[in-house]
Amino acid sequence: MMGLGTIINSAAIVAGGAIGHFAGRFFRQEQQEAMNTACGISVIFIAIAGAMQGMLNIDGGKLVSGKSMLVVLCLAAGTMIGEMIGIEKGFETFGEWLKQKTGNSKDAGFVNAFVTASLTVCIGAMAIVGAIQDGITGDYSMLAVKSVLDCIIIAVMTSSLGKGCIFSAIPVLLFEGSITLLSRLIAPIMTETASAYLSLIGSIIIFCVGLNLVFGKKVRVANMLPAVILAVAASYIPWM
Repeated sequence: MMGLGTIINSAAIVAGGAIGHFAGRFFRQEQQEAMNTACGISVIFIAIAGAMQGMLNIDGGKLVSGKSMLVVLCLAAGTMIGEMIGIEKGFETFGEWLKQKTGNSKDAGFVNAFVTASLTVCIGAMAIVGAIQDGITGDYSMLAVKSVLDCIIIAVMTSSLGKGCIFSAIPVLLFEGSITLLSRLIAPIMTETASAYLSLIGSIIIFCVGLNLVFGKKVRVANMLPAVILAVAASYIPWM
């Protein structure tokens, strides 16, 4: 069933948010921080594995690296485009609208919770690549793995940041669902090289998500998203 991965992911986020909302009072502050750090470290190593798979290969019995130019150009240009468009600002604006429409206008931390959670679970390689795989091949295994991580992450975030985190299921549903539907249209251009490049750049972006989880917000991850589109386009440039 096409789109099943998105449904599972969205449901897992709601479930995690409900757990965090009702059970959060039983978590001490240090426990919340420890779980959040553990999730961040897990995400970082998952991202490193994906990035290294794309950059390292065996040539003549030796392990060599490559695609450095691809990484630099896509991330630099993609981030510049994202900053100009203001993707992350768009998340904040939607969060303010959602705050009013859901009757949480008195919740001072709602927008911060919503934006932080949304950027954590919505932007990254697993969301993009997983949704494309779900749409093209019906394989939702990557989104299923992501659902487990998201459930834990959102439970921890909700317990510490507030119920705004639960509503991150909305952008995940829209984002991953749209990619899954569009994947049928873009299937002809998603060559093996394009998928590999997308996975490489997406893994680096998900690494930044992990950094934000472990060390606090250091990177405007949402503004890096155009780099993924540039990675697919770069797969058609011979010298890349």
